[in-house]
Amino acid sequence: MLQFRNISFQYKHNDRTSPLIKSLDMNVHKGELISILGPSGSGKSTLFRLITGLEQPDAGEIRLDGRVFKSLLGRVGYMPQQDLLMPWRTVLDNALLPLELKGIKKEEARKEVLKLLEEFGLSGFEYHFPSDLSGGMRQRVSFLRTILSGADLLLLDEPFSALDAITRLSMQEWLLLQWEKRKKTILFITHDVNEALFLSDRILIVNGTPVHNLEEVQVPLGRPRTIQDLNHPALIQLKDDLLHQLRMKVSR
Repeated sequence: MLQFRNISFQYKHNDRTSPLIKSLDMNVHKGELISILGPSGSGKSTLFRLITGLEQPDAGEIRLDGRVFKSLLGRVGYMPQQDLLMPWRTVLDNALLPLELKGIKKEEARKEVLKLLEEFGLSGFEYHFPSDLSGGMRQRVSFLRTILSGADLLLLDEPFSALDAITRLSMQEWLLLQWEKRKKTILFITHDVNEALFLSDRILIVNGTPVHNLEEVQVPLGRPRTIQDLNHPALIQLKDDLLHQLRMKVSR
C-alpha cells in the first residue's frame, strides 16, 4: 500500500553535514498495524512529514497504492501527538471539520458524525467543549476526526503519550477494536515497547542517524489479543531484547 524507494532527506535549516534519512526503503501492506520505535530525535516524525507531503524528499519516491503523488495531504489521515481540538468548537463541531473541508453539506455531515459519536463513546457529549473532556475522550474525538478524513492509511504520532497509564491502556484496547472493525492500515509512532508489542503486527526500529534501514521485528501474537498476552515468556524476552537494543542506540 505504501512504499519508500531510496528516500533521502535533510532539513535545510540545520547545520547537518549528513542527511537525517539516507537511501531508505520501506513497505507497508494493506490492513497492517505497524509501530515505529526509536529514541527521540531519530527521525520517526520526519517519516510522517514525508508521507503527508509536509516535507519533500531530496531523493527517491513515495508511492501510495502504486502511484506517486506530489503530496499525500488529504489522501492519508494524520493524528498528531497533541489532539489539536479547537477550544471554541464543541465535540460535534470539531468532529465535523474534515467533512466541512470536503464540502459536504452541514446537515448531511451532522447526521454522519452523530451516528459515530455513540460508537466512539462520546454520546451525550456532542455539545461539550474540549475543556470539559478527559484526555482519553479528547483523543477519541481526534481519532474520530482522523477516521472521517476517509483515508485508508492512518498515521498516528504518539497519540497516547500524554495520558496516564490506565487511560493509555484503555485507549490502546479501544484502538485495536476500532482497527479490527474498520480494516484501516495504521502506522503508529511510539517510544513505549509494551505499547508497540501489544498493538502491532510488525515493529520497525529506527537504527540511528542517518536512517538508512528500519530493522523489522515480527510480533509473535495472534489476534484478537489481550494485554495479558504480553506476560508470555517469549514476549517478555522480546521486550527485554528491544529495550536493550534501544538503550544501546541512546548510549551511542
